[in-house]
This record gives sequence, structure tokens and C-alpha cells, in this order.
Amino acid sequence: MSEVQESGGGRKKTFEPNLVPFIDLMSVLITFLLLTAVWTQVSMIQIGTSIYGKKTENSPPPPVPEEADVPLRLDVRPNGYVLVLAKNTYQIPKLGEQYDDVALKQQLDYAKQQYPNKKDGAVAMSDELPYEYLIKAMDVMIQAQFPQISVLTGGPN
Repeated sequence: MSEVQESGGGRKKTFEPNLVPFIDLMSVLITFLLLTAVWTQVSMIQIGTSIYGKKTENSPPPPVPEEADVPLRLDVRPNGYVLVLAKNTYQIPKLGEQYDDVALKQQLDYAKQQYPNKKDGAVAMSDELPYEYLIKAMDVMIQAQFPQISVLTGGPN
């Protein structure tokens, strides 16, 4: 054991630190770090083998997403609606001071014709707009046969 000796005041002080708890702590810490390093490597391997991983020349193109995987997002903005369907973006400007719900319904009906089994969609709205506009947009989506609606936080991108 190590000793710490101090001389002063005519008496001798001896202190022996207990190193066993420190050694136990270090052994647990080293074990944790080793397991974490292995787990990180395993997750990197799983990510690398996914369909979005590195593409080689011989690999076939990724499969076309099913209708449920096609994103449908409606952004309610101060200047009108923005409908995003798959990779297409449709701008629906306001008519005067009112949102054009008829044009939105037509675009959603067109989306339903393209993807008849799709039932879900997401709505995003700027925080400064009244809540009524969000409800109107959700009502139009329900009328267009998209009943599974998610509300996105943080507003439109």
C-alpha cells in the first residue's frame, strides 16, 4: 500500500488510501467502453448493408416504394398551401384572403387517383397562423379520403 506521511506538530499522520474501489470502478468502465465500441461497430455494419448504403455498379436499383411509403405532406403557409406528393410539389396560392380549398381538394383527389390505397398524410403549419387553418386543411384531407393525418411540429420546411 502507499502511504502519505506528513510531519508537523510533532505527531505522525499516516493515511492509506483504499485502492480496491478505484480498481473495481476502472474494470467496470473498461468493460463498458469495450462493449460500446463493439456495439457501435455492429450498428455501422447494419447501416452499411441497408438499401440506402453504398451503391455498387452491379447492384439493382432500389424497389419502387409501395403506396404507403410515398410521402404526402400538406404545408399551410401564409401565402397558400404547398402539397408535396412523392417528389412532386404543388403550389396552391390563396384566393384573395382565403385559402383555395377547392383547388386543394382537386389536387388531393388527383393524388388519390395515383395512389388509391394510400390513407395517411401529414400537415404542417406555421406557428403564426390561426389554428382554424390547420383544421380546415385537415377537413379537406379527410374529404379526399386521407383519414390518417399526422400533425408535424415545427412548421413547414
